[in-house]
Amino acid sequence: MDKRFNPIPIQEQVHLRKQAVEEVLAHPEWNLGEATRHLRTTMRLTIKEMAKVTGLSERTLRDIESGRSGGTIATAEKLLGLVGLRLSISRIKG
Repeated sequence: MDKRFNPIPIQEQVHLRKQAVEEVLAHPEWNLGEATRHLRTTMRLTIKEMAKVTGLSERTLRDIESGRSGGTIATAEKLLGLVGLRLSISRIKG
């Protein structure tokens, strides 16, 4: 948890995680960088902390959040997996 914040109880941490997921799902127009930054800041994580829990480098996270990189499918899966989501690709009917 980001040291700039006072520690919060586990129940509130779970609530923040659920809130972050619902907000990301409510905004399918967000790119990976916007969604990543929102998840990270809502859950009150530093880039270093998020890198540690996702297994991604800090540089990769910074590049994605700043828009310098769109990330890969594997990267998106790691980021979404942090909050219990899975990337899904489906065929367009038509």
